[in-house]
Amino acid sequence: MKESLPKKSQLLRNCEYYNNQSVYDDLYNKSKKNYKFRDLMQYIYDRNNILLAYRNIKRNSGSKTPGVDGKTIEIFENMEVERFIKRIENKIMMYKPKPVKRVIIPKPNGGNRPLGIPCIEDRIIQQCIKQVMEPICEAKFHSHSYGFRPNRSTKHAVARMNHLINNSKLHHVVDIDIKGFFDNVNHSKLKKQIWNMGIQDKNLICIINKILTCEIQGEGIPIKGTPQGGIISPLLSNIVLNELDWWLSSQWESFETNHNYVRIRSNGTEHHSHKYRAMKTTKLKEFYFVRYADDFKILCRDFKIAERIFKATKMWLKERLDLEISSEKSKITNLRRRYSEFLGFKFKAVKKSNKYVCISFMSDKARENTKSKIKNQICVIQKDTNSREVRKLNSIILVSHNYYKIASHVCKDFTKIYRDILKSLKTRLKKHSKEKLNLTPTFEKFYGRYKHNRFFTINDITIFPVYGVICEPAMSFTQSICNYTEQGRKTIHNKLSNEFYNLLNYLLSNSDNHNSTEFEDNKLSLMMGQRGRCFVTGDRLKVGEMECHHKVMKSDGGIDEYNNLVWVKSEVHKLIHATNSETIEYYKSRLNLNENGFKRLNSLRKRVGNLIIN
Repeated sequence: MKESLPKKSQLLRNCEYYNNQSVYDDLYNKSKKNYKFRDLMQYIYDRNNILLAYRNIKRNSGSKTPGVDGKTIEIFENMEVERFIKRIENKIMMYKPKPVKRVIIPKPNGGNRPLGIPCIEDRIIQQCIKQVMEPICEAKFHSHSYGFRPNRSTKHAVARMNHLINNSKLHHVVDIDIKGFFDNVNHSKLKKQIWNMGIQDKNLICIINKILTCEIQGEGIPIKGTPQGGIISPLLSNIVLNELDWWLSSQWESFETNHNYVRIRSNGTEHHSHKYRAMKTTKLKEFYFVRYADDFKILCRDFKIAERIFKATKMWLKERLDLEISSEKSKITNLRRRYSEFLGFKFKAVKKSNKYVCISFMSDKARENTKSKIKNQICVIQKDTNSREVRKLNSIILVSHNYYKIASHVCKDFTKIYRDILKSLKTRLKKHSKEKLNLTPTFEKFYGRYKHNRFFTINDITIFPVYGVICEPAMSFTQSICNYTEQGRKTIHNKLSNEFYNLLNYLLSNSDNHNSTEFEDNKLSLMMGQRGRCFVTGDRLKVGEMECHHKVMKSDGGIDEYNNLVWVKSEVHKLIHATNSETIEYYKSRLNLNENGFKRLNSLRKRVGNLIIN
C-alpha cells in the first residue's frame, strides 16, 4: 500500500494543487525574453491564483495576527468558495487598502524595527500580486542576490563569502550600510524600476502605488519607503536594489567583452574563467559582490580598488536611488588584519601554510544576544517550571545551533556561551532538575552523541546541550535551481504523477461553490496526504468513486479542518453510515476488508455514532 511521496517544496506543491505552475513558468520564460506585460490583472484575478494565495497565507503563522480591523484568516474559513473569490475580486477592482497597523519590534543591538501589519484581506491581495510578479522578477534578478528569494537563504550568502575569500583570494571588503533603507525607498523611482522590468500593466502599478502610500496607523500617509511586514515588501525591496546589483556586476563580473568567452557547463550554468583571465590583463578593476536584502559586501583585490569602488557606490546610490549610506558603519576592511561582520557572522582571512583561508565565528553581538536569550529563558523556567517553557528553551538552543552551525569556529562560540550560562543553569534550575537523561526522538536525532554527559531534566524534558553544535560548511547555491523551469525544479522537487494531476484537476473543476473555502482547500491537501488512496481499504481512489468524509458530522458540530476529513471510496462511505444489516453485509462482501481495514472502518463508524461491525 505504501508509496514514496515526491520530494516536497511546499510552495511548489501548492502551485500544483491549483494547477498554476504552467502559468508562472510561462511568465518567467516571457520575462527572460524581455516581454512587456501589459495585462497582468487577468492572472491576478484568476480563481486559482486567489485560492492559492489563501492557501499560502493560511499556512503562514502570521495569518493569525490581526490588522487594524482585528480580523484574521479565520473569517474566511467557513465562507463559501464563490463568495470568498467574489469578495477578493471586488476588493481588487475597487482597491482601497485599510490602514496598516504599526508594530515596533526591538532589535538585538538595542534599536527598534518598525513593522507594518496590513489587514488580512490586503495581505491576501498582496499575495495574489506577489505570485504573479515573482516569476517575472526572478527572471531579471542577479544570481548573487540571496535575500527573500525562493530556495535561497543566509547559508548561500555565507558560502559565497567563503568562496570569494578562499578561491578568488579577495581580502579587502567594502562594507556599505544603507541608512534606513526600507524607510527611504523613493516611490517614483521604484515604479519606474517595476516598469523597466517589463511589468507595464498600469492598473497593477496603480494598485502597488496604493499599497506604498497606504496610511500607517498613528503616522499618516508615507511619502517614501516600503513598510516592513507587508507580503509584497521584500519583493519590492529586491526590485529597488536589483539595479545596484547589475551596475556593480557590469563593472567586472558581467562586463561585455568583444570576444565571446562563455562556455556552458553540463548542468546548464555559464563558465567565464577564460574571460576573467583576459580581463585581468586590462585596466578593469576586479571585484565581486554578495547581497542579502539591504546588507551587502563588495570584495576587492586591494585597498586602492576598494577605495574607488567605495566612493563610486556611495555616489551611485545617492544619484540613482536617492539613498544615503551611514558613514559610521560603512568602511573598508582588510580581512588579513580585521574581522568583517555579515548576517550575524564575522569573517577573517588567516594564513595557513602558504595561503590565506577564511575563518568565521558568530559576531560578538550575535553571541551576546544568543546568550541573553538563553539566560532570560532560564530565569522564566526558574519561576514557572511548566513543560512549555522548557520546550521553548530547547527551541531557542536548537534554532541558534541550526542558524550559526555554518560558521567554521561555531563550536568555540557555543562552548563560550555554555561556560557563561553554566552558573545560571546550576543555581537557578538545580532544585527543579534531575540528572537523568530522557531520550526523546528529537534529542536522539540532534544530540544523541552526548548521551554520557551531564544534563538538566525538568518535567521529564532534558534541556539540549548548549555546547552540542557541529559545524556544517555552507554549500554554495546551485544556480540551475529555479522554481519556474521544469529542469530547475528537478533537484528540489519531484513533479506529481499524471494520476495525481487527474485527481486534483477533477477536484478543482468539480468543486461545490457552496462549500467553505477551508473545506475546498483541505480536501486537496488531504488527497496528497493520503497518496491518492482510500483511508480504509488502501485502494487507489478513482474519479466518480470517492468521497470526502467528515469524521465528526457537521450536524454534530464537526468542522472543515484537515484533521476532521478523510478520503474514502464511495462504497466505504456508504458502509460508514449504514445501519441496516442487509446493507452492511452487502458492502462487506464487496469490499472484502482485512483486519486493519475493519479497524479503520470501525473507528470512523464510532465517530458518527454507529455500532462497530466484524
